[in-house]
Amino acid sequence: MKFLDFNPNVIKKVGLILLTATIFNCGKPAESIEITPEHFHQSVDKVVEIMIHDIFSPPVASRIFVYPNIAAYEILAQKSSEFSSISDKLNEFVPIPKADVNQKINIDLAALMAHMELSKALIFSEERFKTLQDSLYMQWEKTNTEEFEQTKTYAMNVVDHIKVWMSKDNYNQTRTMAKFTVDTDDPSRWQPTPPSYIDGIEPHWNKIRPFTLDSAQQFKPAPPPAFSMDKDSEFYKELMEVYNVSKAITEKGDDSEEIEIARFWDCNPYVSVTRGHFMFATKKISPGAHWIGITKIATRKTNSNIEETVNAYTKTSIAIADGFISCWDEKYRSNLVRPETVINQNIDPDWLPILQTPPFPEYSSGHSVVSGAASAVLTAIFGDDFAFDDDTELPFGLPIRSFNSFNQASSEAALSRLYGGIHYRAAIDLGLKQGRDLGKHVVEHFNLKAPN
Repeated sequence: MKFLDFNPNVIKKVGLILLTATIFNCGKPAESIEITPEHFHQSVDKVVEIMIHDIFSPPVASRIFVYPNIAAYEILAQKSSEFSSISDKLNEFVPIPKADVNQKINIDLAALMAHMELSKALIFSEERFKTLQDSLYMQWEKTNTEEFEQTKTYAMNVVDHIKVWMSKDNYNQTRTMAKFTVDTDDPSRWQPTPPSYIDGIEPHWNKIRPFTLDSAQQFKPAPPPAFSMDKDSEFYKELMEVYNVSKAITEKGDDSEEIEIARFWDCNPYVSVTRGHFMFATKKISPGAHWIGITKIATRKTNSNIEETVNAYTKTSIAIADGFISCWDEKYRSNLVRPETVINQNIDPDWLPILQTPPFPEYSSGHSVVSGAASAVLTAIFGDDFAFDDDTELPFGLPIRSFNSFNQASSEAALSRLYGGIHYRAAIDLGLKQGRDLGKHVVEHFNLKAPN
């Protein structure tokens, strides 16, 4: 049997090569953790999914969106040449702690971590979000442990800072305030509607601290037509418009475009369904979530980078949040009865609206206000003639609708409430004006400029 002849010189050379390779690899810097806009979309999508599961009301949902976005934006603004801090433009906001330049802090990663941590803190089903978060954290820690740990520490400092600001917005105080008192003796006043007859939700939302508004009353709309069953009165004409439009649409059948539009913009987080002795709920996104979805569509279509993506999410969510504060202030001031109640009591006891009536007063229309506000901001960011295909409702079995602009989409969203049988004309038209005026204020407040 022949044995290999080991040459001592060869062994020395091989050993030297291995030693050199080991030293080289040990000295090689670890790969930096890469964050893309899709990571932010993933975080937002997960929040929406959990919000649907947890059934948050539209106003509360707007609050869940806005704080994480602001945190992410403020972190990114530290390194951005295009977007500056908005800390001086937000009510009672104290600038966030700055990242230590002597540490290996990944600003993009810190922004995403803060977004995820605050989102998790604002929902109920934290474990559902933690599953996504843990999988990403494990991956990032393996990629670059030092960068991950130092970035996480910084992100949590920002989260704690935002939580202090958030804790002073009166949300916790409103959780213990009295329920809304229904005045059953006054036919003009809102009453709970079938099938669940739920109490009026968030009657104290006007006490939530606004983000850019001087007060909840800053964009108070003109009052609605005075309640009257006189057939020549403006109110009665608007009431009959709801009734007649609904009957005409119903006669066309379920495949009519008006019904498609009504259902597409329904965005009712909790719809009660009765089957015999059983009652259950179908869950959907909120109106704000629909416009957050449109924001995602716009940023993807324009191949927006991380800073541009978070900017769009942040400014839009601020407009939506202030929109709900403004709208809810008016709702419980005017306290106007819904069409379903008046029609059932005075015109047709068997009439049902195409959409289920939401559990709060009629004027002004929340969809109109929020859609007007969001569309104004998105128009300022992406342009007036921005065409897009809205696939936000696909998960709920509804087809894609295409729009030539954000304003066209907001006009359709507002009109959908007439088709759905849940709002009078004034709430739609004046609500849309209320929202667009508020949105214009946000645009000017942040000096947003549309692309040339």
